[in-house]
Parts: sequence; structure tokens; C-alpha cells
Amino acid sequence: MIVPGYRDHPTERWDPIAPVDPGEAEDFLRQCYVENPRLGPVEPRLAIVRAQIAATGGYVHTTEELSYGAKMAWRNSSRCIGRLYWRSLMVLDRRRARTADEIFSLLVHHLNTAGGTGAIRPVISIFAPALPGQPYARVWNEQLIRYAGYRTEDGSSVGDPRNKEFTEALQGFGWRGKGEAFDVLPLAIETPAEGVRLYELPERAIHEVPLTHPEFGWFAELGLRWHAVPAISNMRLTIGGVQYPLAPFNGWYMGTEIGARNLADEDRYNMVPIVAARMGLDTSRESTLWRDRALIELNRAVLHSFEQAGMKITDHHTESQRFITHLRNEEKAGRRVPADWTWIVPPVSGGITPVFHRYYDELDLRPNFYLDPEAQSLSRSGCSYTG
Repeated sequence: MIVPGYRDHPTERWDPIAPVDPGEAEDFLRQCYVENPRLGPVEPRLAIVRAQIAATGGYVHTTEELSYGAKMAWRNSSRCIGRLYWRSLMVLDRRRARTADEIFSLLVHHLNTAGGTGAIRPVISIFAPALPGQPYARVWNEQLIRYAGYRTEDGSSVGDPRNKEFTEALQGFGWRGKGEAFDVLPLAIETPAEGVRLYELPERAIHEVPLTHPEFGWFAELGLRWHAVPAISNMRLTIGGVQYPLAPFNGWYMGTEIGARNLADEDRYNMVPIVAARMGLDTSRESTLWRDRALIELNRAVLHSFEQAGMKITDHHTESQRFITHLRNEEKAGRRVPADWTWIVPPVSGGITPVFHRYYDELDLRPNFYLDPEAQSLSRSGCSYTG
């Protein structure tokens, strides 16, 4: 539903889109058609695309090109360890949607499709592309589901400190949360015709898991929980030179994303000292490795809780092995695999995973996903990028 008291916020702020590069379009189409012989010869298609670009500065992807291009973008994402299943990506073509109401309804459908059964399916919803010289629709939120962060009078915070500025920006549009640790933020949907409108996600679209521990009964008293579908919503998908600023996508969580980052980082929920205290660990000096011991138990709780709830999740050892399998598969196919070592190696026990002990190619292959400065600024503070 629309947040009570929302207000339209028309703006002339948008990133101008350049005409499509014919060379990038041709590179994509040739690769797409080589990898999908059933699409037929590529030359007739190239002639049509060249004519469209010459006339309008862009071209329209067929359903098959859009679907395979999105899968290629996942395959080329250098920071993602979970690319073994890139072919399984469910691609939802939403290019006809224009209004904020339509977009919101389809985003709710995305979340239910991705996580409604607990199996967690990789899904991407691709909305209208950005056209040269025209404004476009976008979602300000970094992910479709994120928790609010509130400043308190004593200088501390409640909720996710990462989202304090963004929460305050949404409050400026009239939104009011409960002031609790896990308040789900509304979606800020911006369209050229309507400006910015805020929408509360319905409970049926928010699949959350309360966190417990397989041995420590007191863990449930911490009141921790986390949502099951990590749907990135502010990255720009580029396929053959065509830009899709609104193309939210999700896989499933690797446990360390929650247990070793979201709940553990000092500038996030910072739960490691609290867990260590409840465990009765000696925190007087670092050499007791109390941080490491508490961190492991926090990660055990995440994996245990998701498994008990029937929600799909993976551990960092299993996912590291799967990534090595992905590397071998791609090598057999004659393709290079771009990978950022600092993202591929997990934040817990990295040295005992197989992804640690090798070098990777840091390539910028396209199709791909990109986070532009404007989108990053909007998702952090609700303000335009100033350079």
C-alpha cells in the first residue's frame, strides 16, 4: 500500500543515457546467437538492430535476447560466488510497466516468486530500459528488503546503522516506522511522471527467519531475525549497450552474508560482543580469540535457523566448492571467468576454502550489472550524487 501522507516529488534529476554503442550491441548479439543456435543466423538480426540504433539511438531486445542477456550478466558478475547456477535464473519481462503502482505490484510478485515456497529461486524482474535523452523509472532502495536504522538521543542507534540516513530521507516523505530493530523500510519508487512514491511491503512478501541456536537456548532471547530473499534493486543491468536501471535480482543467501557481515560488522548490528558476553567468553584480550568463537556461533545460528525454517541457504565451504566447479565448467566452454578475490573469498575461514588459494581474472565482461554513483547515493542518503 502507499504510505499514508506520501507526497509526489517531481524532479529533473536523472542520469542522461547515451545512444547505444553499435559495437557493444553487435558483440552481445553474436555471442548470444552463437551460444543459442536455435535462434538462427545472427546477420539478419544485426541488420535490424543497426537500423534501429541509427534511427533512434537504441534498439529493442527480443524476449530471448533479454532472458539470455540477463543470465550472461549473472555469469559475468565478478563479485558473485554463486554463479554455478546462472542458467537457472528466472527472467521476468516487465518492460511494459510504467506507473509506480504497476511497478510495486510486480516487485511484490517478484518477492513471492523468489521466496514464497522457502526454496528461494534466482529471479530477475527487468523493467523498461532507459532511452537516450529521456528520464526513467528506478527504485531508490539498495535491496527490496532492508531494515530501518534510527538515531537515538544518546548517540546510539536502533536497527541497522547502515540505513540511518536513508531512513531519515524516507521519514522526510512522511514514513514512520515502529522504531524497532527490524522495521522493514518502504520502497521508494521514482517514475518520470509521478516523482517519488513510497510503498509499504505487505507481510506476505517479507519472508523472515527468527534466529535461534542449536545449543544455546538463550540465543532466541536476543530477538534476532533476518529476511530470506536478498534482492538487489539499485544496480543497472546492461545488455548489448541497452541500459536497464530497474532490474532487481536475487539469489539465495550464503550464511556469512548475514552472520559475518550484516549482524556482525561494527557499523551494522555489531552482535559479536553481545554473543561473546552471553557465552561467558574472556574478552579481556584479543589472544583469547573471543571474537572468532562468537562469530562462528553467530554463523551457526543463522544456518541452523534457516534450515529449521525450510528456507534455502548455503554455507561458505559448500559455495566455495561450487564456485570451483563453475570455473571448471566455464573453462571447458572456452570462457574466461571474471572474479574479484576480495569478494569471492568468504569473510569466515577464508584460508581453508578452495577459492582462497588461486588467482582470478579481474575482467569487465558484458552483459553485466553496475552500481552508478547516483544510485549508490540515493540508496545511502536519499540524495543525488554531487560528484
